Amino acid sequence: MRKAEVKRETSETEISITFDPDGSGNVSSDTGIPFLDHMLNAMGKHGGFDLDIKAKGDLEIDCHHTMEDIGIVLGLAIRKSAGDKRGIKRFSHTAVPMDEAIAHVTLDFGGRFYLVMKGEFSGRDISGIPPDMFEHFFYSLCSNAGITAHIAFEGRNDHHICEAIFKAFGVALCDSVRVMKGKGIPSTKGVL
Repeated sequence: MRKAEVKRETSETEISITFDPDGSGNVSSDTGIPFLDHMLNAMGKHGGFDLDIKAKGDLEIDCHHTMEDIGIVLGLAIRKSAGDKRGIKRFSHTAVPMDEAIAHVTLDFGGRFYLVMKGEFSGRDISGIPPDMFEHFFYSLCSNAGITAHIAFEGRNDHHICEAIFKAFGVALCDSVRVMKGKGIPSTKGVL
């Protein structure tokens, strides 16, 4: 059972996340940020993992602390669920289109963090969220999960771009944590 639960409380947020990579795409997300809930639902549904997120944050200020801390806690839950990573595939790449938009996500779940995002949003808020917050969300997630992620995207509609990114990340994440029969630690060093 690789299911993991992580809770984090600060003076700015209270976050509780349960992540099950061996689930079936059941997602419950209550972040107080409807568009983020929509994206997290898309990520879990298309990734095929179960995800339960409960978050309370200082949204009266803005969405920054809440999105950042959800990324942190989700990253920690993903890392915890993988244990010593014995048998996982580790590397994954996928491309997901959404009408005129497309996102390519390449992951290495080897324990080393790095994030590269290539592409441009229009610069306008997306359902009240500044576009740079999506990069910050993935930065927080990847740095706490120990994932190297390359995310490249293009399109004209920012909603479509975001949705393609989150769906592609979910599909790639599911593939990278997939357990492969007979595979030990996926590293020439013998440890991750």
